[in-house]
Amino acid sequence: MKLSKYFVPTLKEVPADATVKSHILMLRSGMIRMVSAGIYSFLPLGYKVLRKVSQIVREEMDAIGGQEFHLPAINPKEIWEQTGRVEAFGDILFHIKNRDYVLAPTHEEIITFHAKNVVKSYKDMPQIWYQIQTKFRNEPRPRSGVIRGRQFLMKDAYTLDVSYEALDIAYSLNDKAYRNIFDRCGLDYFVVGASSGAMGGTGSEEFMVKSDAGEDSVAHCGSCGYAANAEVAASKVDAIVREKDGKEIYDIHTPNVRTIDELCEFLKIDETVCAKSRVYINDGKAVLVLMQGNDDVNESKLTKVLGGNVRPGHPEELLKITGADAGSIGPIDFKGRVIADLKLNDRNNLFSGANKNNYHIGGLDLKRDVTKIEYADLRIAQSGDGCTKCDNKLEVFTAIELGHIFKLGTKYSEALGAMYLDEKGEEHPIVMGSYGIGVERIMACYIEQNYDDKGLIWNKALAPFDVHLIALNMKKDAIVSMAEKLFSDLQKEGYEVLFDDRDAAAGFKFNDADLLGMPIQIVVGERKLKENKCEVTVRATGERFDVELSELNSKLKDLIDTLK
Repeated sequence: MKLSKYFVPTLKEVPADATVKSHILMLRSGMIRMVSAGIYSFLPLGYKVLRKVSQIVREEMDAIGGQEFHLPAINPKEIWEQTGRVEAFGDILFHIKNRDYVLAPTHEEIITFHAKNVVKSYKDMPQIWYQIQTKFRNEPRPRSGVIRGRQFLMKDAYTLDVSYEALDIAYSLNDKAYRNIFDRCGLDYFVVGASSGAMGGTGSEEFMVKSDAGEDSVAHCGSCGYAANAEVAASKVDAIVREKDGKEIYDIHTPNVRTIDELCEFLKIDETVCAKSRVYINDGKAVLVLMQGNDDVNESKLTKVLGGNVRPGHPEELLKITGADAGSIGPIDFKGRVIADLKLNDRNNLFSGANKNNYHIGGLDLKRDVTKIEYADLRIAQSGDGCTKCDNKLEVFTAIELGHIFKLGTKYSEALGAMYLDEKGEEHPIVMGSYGIGVERIMACYIEQNYDDKGLIWNKALAPFDVHLIALNMKKDAIVSMAEKLFSDLQKEGYEVLFDDRDAAAGFKFNDADLLGMPIQIVVGERKLKENKCEVTVRATGERFDVELSELNSKLKDLIDTLK
């Protein structure tokens, strides 16, 4: 492709609305342009990379027996209502104006709909069905370019099996395919245990890339390799034992004190002696959750403990439930279930809300004063916590989710009536798995890990072109003639070549070449040409070689073979 005819609108300046590196470089290199918040057009250069990623995904899915579908983005709302996910997804689900249809953020329902109609016998399974399809999510705050958008390209796969044992095999196949995909794309990634969230099911793993642009928090142990999404991460903390001399409960007038920090300042105490109360509604019933000091409730862990639907109590509900507003709530005489984090296990001499506005209590003894209290691991893991698998400390950092795999079990088949007959003629629900990859996220994560102050650094697998051919002076007939010959010869050898044939200054061309980041740059200039040579540069390392024109193809093969 000749650059003079190729639509690559590069930018010199960093766009004001871009803050993460992948977003900045995708805009500056002319790969994408924003249409609206969270909605992007892929321009020719970016779409070329997107297709390369998609092809790698297809090859690895086909290798494990996957069969490619193309499912509709518009789904009947009634199918989603049968699985309860209209409510589970909430406002993130796009609704068509007449409300009878939704734009699919994923396709479990439609896959199950087809399975119900065609998979009737154990002989029809196992099945691996997948697609690479545009998805939609009504993100309230789209950000970070294509990492968190309202429209995105996703590979979603689904397995249909007769048992959970067979599901384990399917899950392992997809796990291996994912690792192959990310390895081939050249990504430095790790795998964590995760929450299934609105997807439901039992087992769940996320494939993630460490990045400041990430929105997921991950706890990781550098010693034993333990890693988990902070939604489910377990950690060890030093226990605080009961004080020997216990106090009786006493009221404290605390006017306008509503937060733990304000209480600590008012009473000149440490947050570790405070029991913070949060009210949740679990299937219509109020539950009081106690946390030490400023520790936050991990709502995924809480949901796993409570089961059913869990949501925070609304401000207008708190007074009716507890007799006080937020900031003055406590466990004494609470009419409902009380669960405390393990850090508060059997603690005494604590400070907490008094269930009376502008009052707190001191001398709280959870063992003595709160009957039928339960304890569970409810806090969000923090850097410095102990690893539950070894004696070392956890690091908590942000990461980008590349892919997520789930053991769905029978949640969708039971809801939609997708049944099969076994060898004895007995009916059972199909056992399912779901496996998603963000195709655009692979691109963004690769860029987050492969750039320098000049621009992008592509590897062989994802590069839009193998070679960036640069002619330094298009007014010189000899240079034009040799550059055109090299352009033709290299393409005949099977290389994808971007030929900068523009009548522009050398510095301008070099800057664009570094910004676009093709693996190999070949420069045809007047001085080298007089020696029957050209200059070859490896973008990733900056290594430069003067190469005889007659030996260029051989040298190029050697260089390409060494590229990751």
